[in-house]
Amino acid sequence: MIFPETPLSRPSPAPRPSWRRGLLATMLLLFLCLSGCAALPVVPDVPVRSGDPQTAPAYCLPAFPDRDGWYGGDGAYSIQLDDRRVLWLFGDTFVSEEEGRRDRIDMAVVLGTTVAVSTCAAGEFIIRYRLMRKDGTFVSSFGEGEWLWPQDPFLVAGTLYIPLIAVRAAPEQEGPFKFAVAGHRLARIGDFTGDDPNRWVVDCLDLTPGIPGGIKAFATTSVVYGNHVYFFPFYSETKEGRTVLGNILARIPLDRLAAPARSIEYLHGDGRWDAKLDHRLVKVALDAAVSELSVRYHPERREWVAVYMSLENNGDRMLYRTAAALEGPWSAAKALVGTIPEVTLHSPRFDRNNFCYAGKEHREFSRGKNMVVTYVCNSYEDFEKPTSFIRRNLFLYRPVVVAVPAPPPSPQ
Repeated sequence: MIFPETPLSRPSPAPRPSWRRGLLATMLLLFLCLSGCAALPVVPDVPVRSGDPQTAPAYCLPAFPDRDGWYGGDGAYSIQLDDRRVLWLFGDTFVSEEEGRRDRIDMAVVLGTTVAVSTCAAGEFIIRYRLMRKDGTFVSSFGEGEWLWPQDPFLVAGTLYIPLIAVRAAPEQEGPFKFAVAGHRLARIGDFTGDDPNRWVVDCLDLTPGIPGGIKAFATTSVVYGNHVYFFPFYSETKEGRTVLGNILARIPLDRLAAPARSIEYLHGDGRWDAKLDHRLVKVALDAAVSELSVRYHPERREWVAVYMSLENNGDRMLYRTAAALEGPWSAAKALVGTIPEVTLHSPRFDRNNFCYAGKEHREFSRGKNMVVTYVCNSYEDFEKPTSFIRRNLFLYRPVVVAVPAPPPSPQ
């Protein structure tokens, strides 16, 4: 699947970015600022994590074992393809030909996107990673000569759309995060019936002309509703003495997805939708200020639910908010999962360099009163060190699955 070359996608003359930067890059988008929220109430029931020794719910709960060459990735966006299959999208991914590895020392990393397909049979979750190879080497499933991160996919009229962030190396930048957002893509797949996603025919549409530079991640979550597909872009910009930071609201009409860049509209504080984002008037629909989240409609609650990771204390809680309408107003943040072992002192998974992000809900696996959510934890440590925590511990840098009782609906 080769994307058409554009001025943004031509290989940079700069050196190829190291995988260390790739694995840490998302952190910059997530931790540009720390929120100042107060202590939040926690859902009282004990959540069940995939792989925990306690009894798991009696339904298909996702899990991400090491197999097929896959040894961990972040992102973990999912979408139901049909009544049998769910597609999973991961960001930069550890890979190895050697089965049964117990660490990642000297392991290679695919910069970009890898995919998997899962099914459920008799309550058992079965996943098959579909790593792509070229000339005997694992490569990204999307883009050739580009570094592309996956965002929230969506389906419209039997066509699958996968938004992607284009990233370029920026060795001139100070600090460890030597990368920059170079553009935004939209992969379009008309026929996804084949078993191997890497054999699907993909058209790539360039969204970049319709997206201003202050948007660091466009399709942080995607919602098909009415006659539009809606997005909650992560926007961070200071202009004319005004700083705007948060998740704004954008939309594309469903009948304009053939030329989406010319059809993006942004919501402003006066209720106006406009193709030109006015920094002075743009509305922050959700002040989470995150580059990954989920916004899903819960018909039994008759409201929208947003799920994301806290920006406080290295991502020590998974939060949720509710709203009757996508544009809000959204409720105050409350804790959906109040204990994250990877950043909890004295937990066997704790390390002082750990941080957690990429919180989102997976409605495909919800049953009864339980919500199924995932998050990923990473490390500030120098990953190029063979003795680094992420190299020695396979539990880090992979989706953590949590089944948690859904909180009560908001008062009507």
